[in-house]
Amino acid sequence: MTRFRSLLMCTCFALALAPVSAPMSAHAETALIYVTNAAGESVHVIDPVTNEVVQEIKNVEGAHGIAFSPDGARIYVAVEPTHSINVYDQKTGELIKMVHLSNRPNNLAVAGDGRIVVAIARGEGAMEIIDPVSLEVTKSIPVNGRLHNVYVTPDNKYAIAGSTRTAVFTVVDLETETIAWEHQFDRSVRPMSIEANADGSTRRIYIQLGSHVGFAVLDFATQEEIARITLPDTGSLVDVDPGRVGSPSHGIGVSPDGESVWVTSIPHNAVFIYSTEDLSLLGHVDLPDLNLPGYPRGGSVANWVTFTPDGGTIYVSNSGLRSVTAIDTATRQIKAVVPVGEVPKRINTLVMN
Repeated sequence: MTRFRSLLMCTCFALALAPVSAPMSAHAETALIYVTNAAGESVHVIDPVTNEVVQEIKNVEGAHGIAFSPDGARIYVAVEPTHSINVYDQKTGELIKMVHLSNRPNNLAVAGDGRIVVAIARGEGAMEIIDPVSLEVTKSIPVNGRLHNVYVTPDNKYAIAGSTRTAVFTVVDLETETIAWEHQFDRSVRPMSIEANADGSTRRIYIQLGSHVGFAVLDFATQEEIARITLPDTGSLVDVDPGRVGSPSHGIGVSPDGESVWVTSIPHNAVFIYSTEDLSLLGHVDLPDLNLPGYPRGGSVANWVTFTPDGGTIYVSNSGLRSVTAIDTATRQIKAVVPVGEVPKRINTLVMN
């Protein structure tokens, strides 16, 4: 057992979960924040208006990525132990179907036409595509290395993915369902976020890399890395579980207005903000600490991020504190810390239709 896990087991949190139930609350939200609990057995749903949990989808052990059908009626969850994508009814939280994959999945994404794109993280690795009508795998695309994360570009023309084993970044043409091009990095490819041009085409990919506290910037048109940013020394670092050394920066998101990119750091226990215009540092927000008598200061173990549709709030999963931090992006102040499940990681925003 790692030292960090030992700390978690002996920690008592004063936060209490709001009452939750399987069906969705009746009040009219414009968006909902979904959080998968990697070491738990459920998915928590947060109302960004009240910053309270309004739904809990239960009996989902080992959930990884989460995404939604274009009409918002279905929730798709990548479930590692069962090698499946579980499909749930958004309103009731009831399981509709388990779509079986060739191997263990990590993250997933959904194209504009409803196709579900899945990163296969075991075996030889692949990108698998699920038809949204039949809910069956229709294509398994071999790739150069097991995939960790996958995303669909804003124009729905491409799916992009990265391997932690081979450090290859892969672009798949969604029309032909074949590999369009690849880029070889010198470190494992981890979470990414996409910046679009005014016409919706892809401008840049912001990519976190293994053992690097920061991110790389890949120009989509030239297919070349144009910058690599190391997060600055804030003079305040937290005690880090040795298991996280290979992935110290594991959450990144371009704001909905495209003007900034927000980057988490586990050793800094903070979120850093950079301008997309010139990659200058705009500031940072400290996240909640873990303070236990007799132990060094610990952090929240910040992971993935997601925004409300208007960009007014960013949510950061605190995988070490069983919670999610809501930050006002204008004031850069913490609005709320919302209790969720065990080791929350992947987080995504459902825009309600």
